[in-house]
Amino acid sequence: MLFPIVSFSQGIKGKVTTNEGEPLAFASIYIRNLEDGVPTNQVGEYEYRLKPGLYDVLVQFLGYKSQIQTVEIQEEWITLNFALEPQVFSLSEVEVKAGAEDPALTIMRKAIAKAKYHRLQLQEYSMTVYLKGTGQLTDAPFFLRKKLEEEGMKLNEAYTSESVSRITFSLPDKVEEKVISIRTNGDNQGTSPAPYIQTSFYQDQINGIVSPLSRYAFQYYQFKYEGSFFDQGVMVSKIKVTPRSRGEQVFEGYIYIIEDLWAIYSLDLKTSLLGFQITAKQNYAPVGQNVWMPLTHTYSFGGKIFGFEGEFNYLASTREYQIKLNQDLAQVPEIIDEKVQEIPKEALKVDKSLSALEQLATEEPKTRKEYRKLINQYEKEMLQEEQKEAKDPVVSERNYSVDSLAKKRDLAYWDSIRPVPLTLKEVEGYKRDDSLATIEAAKVSEVDSVAKKARRKYQPMDFLTGQNFSFGKGVTIGFDQNLTKFSFNTVEGWKLGLGMYYRKFSEVKLADSVNTIRKSFNIRPEVRYGFSSKQFYGKVNLRWSHTQPTSGQTWGVEGGRYIFQFNEGDPINEQVNALYSLLFRRNYMKLYEQDYLKAYWFHRVNYGFTYRLSFLRANRKELFNNSNYSFYNKPEREYTLNRPENVESTEDTFSDHQIAKISASIEWRPGLTYSIRNGRKSPNFSRSPLITFGYQKAIPSLVNSANASDFDLIELGIEHDWSFGVSGKFDFKVNAGTFLNNRNVYFPDFKHFGGNRTIFSNFGPASNYRLMDYYQYSTSTSFVSGIAHYQFRKFLFTQLPMLRFSGLRENIFVNYLKTENSPHYTEIGYSLDNLFRFFRVEFGVAFENGNYLRTGPLFGIATFINVNFED
Repeated sequence: MLFPIVSFSQGIKGKVTTNEGEPLAFASIYIRNLEDGVPTNQVGEYEYRLKPGLYDVLVQFLGYKSQIQTVEIQEEWITLNFALEPQVFSLSEVEVKAGAEDPALTIMRKAIAKAKYHRLQLQEYSMTVYLKGTGQLTDAPFFLRKKLEEEGMKLNEAYTSESVSRITFSLPDKVEEKVISIRTNGDNQGTSPAPYIQTSFYQDQINGIVSPLSRYAFQYYQFKYEGSFFDQGVMVSKIKVTPRSRGEQVFEGYIYIIEDLWAIYSLDLKTSLLGFQITAKQNYAPVGQNVWMPLTHTYSFGGKIFGFEGEFNYLASTREYQIKLNQDLAQVPEIIDEKVQEIPKEALKVDKSLSALEQLATEEPKTRKEYRKLINQYEKEMLQEEQKEAKDPVVSERNYSVDSLAKKRDLAYWDSIRPVPLTLKEVEGYKRDDSLATIEAAKVSEVDSVAKKARRKYQPMDFLTGQNFSFGKGVTIGFDQNLTKFSFNTVEGWKLGLGMYYRKFSEVKLADSVNTIRKSFNIRPEVRYGFSSKQFYGKVNLRWSHTQPTSGQTWGVEGGRYIFQFNEGDPINEQVNALYSLLFRRNYMKLYEQDYLKAYWFHRVNYGFTYRLSFLRANRKELFNNSNYSFYNKPEREYTLNRPENVESTEDTFSDHQIAKISASIEWRPGLTYSIRNGRKSPNFSRSPLITFGYQKAIPSLVNSANASDFDLIELGIEHDWSFGVSGKFDFKVNAGTFLNNRNVYFPDFKHFGGNRTIFSNFGPASNYRLMDYYQYSTSTSFVSGIAHYQFRKFLFTQLPMLRFSGLRENIFVNYLKTENSPHYTEIGYSLDNLFRFFRVEFGVAFENGNYLRTGPLFGIATFINVNFED
């Protein structure tokens, strides 16, 4: 309200077409006097409010000659139409000889060398961004169409959202966005232009897609010179961009480069993602001396999935630029392409004794190679200076806020600020959505009023579905998803389980009003009953936690009499085990009983360093099968004993025993960096490996028993993933360790490994073994294990472009395990990932000492989907 929008009752309006009368959607209308402009809408129409005066109006559209007209604005609207002629490209500027290098190559080499310069050219800039998204559902499964219409969604009708934001960027990578106004569909959800305009084609990748100006662009693209033209006082070259292998994560189309500046003039590129076609267009304009910035962005998305087909178009108009040059880069050198040009004697050579800043300030011409070294070193020095005083290295910062009046602007406001006129279809869509929103708001109001009068009451099935109930002041009582605790195993037979929790939570804002200190207290009891064993089991966990912005502590006690898998990592899901037991008479889950009391303390010093301590006192008991029930009743197959087969175990390994054990572990992520979002700091785990160290010691003197555990186990692990551009991704996990003392080790304390004998693959690419028995190689000696997984962009089947466009990925994996008493266990395999966009099919072969052991297919969820079943 303190800064009202200034509206003029006059200006220019009109339509931009080809010289044959075809409308040109999203053509750029640029007012050179103001260094500002707007795009046309989908039917080529535009309007621009101006105060009285004389203006030069420049119209641009890719592939057409620019036009400029001078107009005088007085006290009324002036209609100004433009009919553009196709651009004529000249090849005479470059002499092309047989066998000579294509001129596009030196143009792109120089543009790539200058890409980082253009990213760092401005110390700070701000802009006003108008973003409009218009989408429509063009097809849907026939059996869902009626339901969609009942929900107010019809086929081939426009659904539009708009927002106006002020965005400020400052080096090295800080973005502040203030949403001034939002107008959307009936649900009135906010939209942010950030994902669409805060990335730059001067970066190596744009949302995971290799930019034609990436430093490794020549590995992915071929470039062809298609002519030049003169416009706005600069020479522009048209370069055709062709992927060396078409598919996802690469662009194809055209990019236009300004000669001598080696900056982007405009671009028209397309790509695909999971089978959806994406088109990106940008028009640039000068906003300062030798500074060209995007004026108009258009993005279109279209595709089909599970019978639903639709298209969505984004238009972003950036205007009202305010820029502050980076004075460190005020000197713009001549760039020499050493591959085709003779290097002059005065060309600068990098001097390691001087800073990059000092050498960039000189006027000497520089080769591409030397200039790239300097600009990379300058960026590194700038980041080091920025992070010198920081406790934790921050690589990016994003701040997002919404004006209190953003959702309350009326139609008159939007008519005054909207740079692109709405089409008739969009107007009709808004009318429909506004009427639906009124009806929906009335329904919500009615529901809210009823909810305020009566708190939700307990329903009979709530204990199965995970319902929770709030009692105010941070107190919540709820149930686990107990429906999944109904299963079958050979020890208990049919089994029921019930878990619930009590939670007391409090939160205190810190002085920065963004971060908080969270405190919570949890009580989690759980019981289970086996109908064949006729045995109840129960345990309870009392946990306290205290969490600060980047650190936290958790401590608690847990105890009871309960039943556990020998491998505490629970290698087989109890529903999967029940399925295999009932249908195939395969009882892979092996269980033991434990009376125990455990105390634990976890301390996250920061996201890069965490240590854990625990003490366990327990009496353990061997369990036996109590049920022979199965749907599979052929006599040649019987259930195995509840005692796992193992290369090292003896009769005594499974006997009843007692244990007092101390466990300690450390998790360290060296070189961890952080990002900040609205004042909250979050770690970039993908950029740092995870190194783990663990130690376990069983202390027999604390147990008055002849069957007391006595051992010392030490182990070290590392896991990480590397992305090789978009060529592929490598995940690995390596663990090694030894029992320093194994005087008395019972089977629950053996070192177990993540096996799998079902057709269901584990979710993580480098999580567990695919075909190994669950306990065959468990050990109380030394061990080394390694799991490696590589995902290809192009391998065998993905040599075919149609499969790459579908999002299909191919992977290979190699896994290895060796203990003192086991053979060399190896498994290799191949998988098709992102199959039908969500699934994964694997085929693996296992070997012992190089001899064939077994093979099998596996099925799972696509590796890009992160599935977490933990609370």
